[in-house]
Amino acid sequence: MHDNYQRGTTFLGVKTSPGVSGLNMTVFYATCLASILLGTFMNAFQPFLFSEIMAIPREQHGVLSGKLNFAGEIAIIATVGLWGAVSDTVGRRLVMTLGFILVGLAFYLYPSAGSVNELMAYRVIYGVGIAAATCMIVTLLADFAEDKNRGKAAGFQGICNGIGAVLALFVLLRLPQIFQSLGQDAVQSGFSTYYIVVAFALVMALLSWTGLKSRASKHDTPKIPLLSMVVNGVKAAKDPGIALAYGGAFISRANLTIVGAFMTLWLSNHGVAEAGMNAADALKKAGIVVAIAQSVALFGAPFFGILTDKISRVNALLIALFISFVGYTSTYLISDPFGSAMLVVVVIIGLSEIGAIITSGVLIAQQTPAANRGAVIGIFNLSGAIGILVSSLIGGYLFDHWDYSGPFVFIGCCALLVVIWGLIVRHKVVPYQTKLPVETEAALEPQA
Repeated sequence: MHDNYQRGTTFLGVKTSPGVSGLNMTVFYATCLASILLGTFMNAFQPFLFSEIMAIPREQHGVLSGKLNFAGEIAIIATVGLWGAVSDTVGRRLVMTLGFILVGLAFYLYPSAGSVNELMAYRVIYGVGIAAATCMIVTLLADFAEDKNRGKAAGFQGICNGIGAVLALFVLLRLPQIFQSLGQDAVQSGFSTYYIVVAFALVMALLSWTGLKSRASKHDTPKIPLLSMVVNGVKAAKDPGIALAYGGAFISRANLTIVGAFMTLWLSNHGVAEAGMNAADALKKAGIVVAIAQSVALFGAPFFGILTDKISRVNALLIALFISFVGYTSTYLISDPFGSAMLVVVVIIGLSEIGAIITSGVLIAQQTPAANRGAVIGIFNLSGAIGILVSSLIGGYLFDHWDYSGPFVFIGCCALLVVIWGLIVRHKVVPYQTKLPVETEAALEPQA
């Protein structure tokens, strides 16, 4: 039994690192599902919050969505690098648990906001919490799976991401309609929906605490000052593979936000203004269309997971980002967001969304030494936060002042720039494990 523990185990065909059990892997994948579910709900439910609970005019929704994302991303930028470095000291489990608790608190406060400023303050709490959770997911993927299996492990993570997003869109977005059919008014149904999400977040906090692998033993704790860890994460970008992964994170996290915030907003506004629907019905219809993208992501995840184990991980990332360019810029050609052409576009977007997440995550895991993994992946997530921040601000402005497709066209063009960058540096990327003798790499791996 002890030997099996030291050797690790095999979970769904993925060879785990020493000390990682099947329970640890199960809970890890549950946290993947939960974090995407909560993140998708946060953005997708905002049109209902704005119109039905806070009675904010529709012409202000785009800029307000951008402001809220800005507030949340400032919180993420301020904390995600620290969360990664802290996890190298106190352990991944504690950071993940705190993340879900803070997210639950934010959802409890969110619908009670009496002003935009108050709403932004609660979004900051959410940002701090989701920064902890998402940082730990990327870090745990690198911790839990052996390098040769990380593509497959990331593929399963992508499946969980897709399931979480689909559940948010197909189940959570329908709750207001269900509660209203039971006699609640629009405001009450909104509060009831938020409280269900709060309960889910707290259950995930408990599950994380009881089911994730605990921190390393005391003698294995790095003796590096916290600030030095963060600085090391920034300096690691001298490695062209890590720098490119940071660029991939910028695009992949922006993808999630653009789809979650602006796609739902675009479709909901179209449903009310052009199709004569009420807010609940428009949100439901928007959720169905966006869920198609997430369903494609669900089925595309195994493809990208296998791809990253079969070809160069840099090339896999570039393929995913080129698909992003094609899918996102194609939205400019859409005249009817409920038409058949939109369905084709969202299929491409869904494939590119999960592809960018998986390939950038596996690349950063491949390039990162175990001793400094939390800090480097903290900066990786910081790059993603900057992507969300930039796309939210510019996207919100383009949404209100140019075209509803503006946020998507912008991030598609950004994806093309990273593809060009990747083509220039791809031959300079050397996997980290090939740079050191095997015994040296083994010495850097956590022992507990």
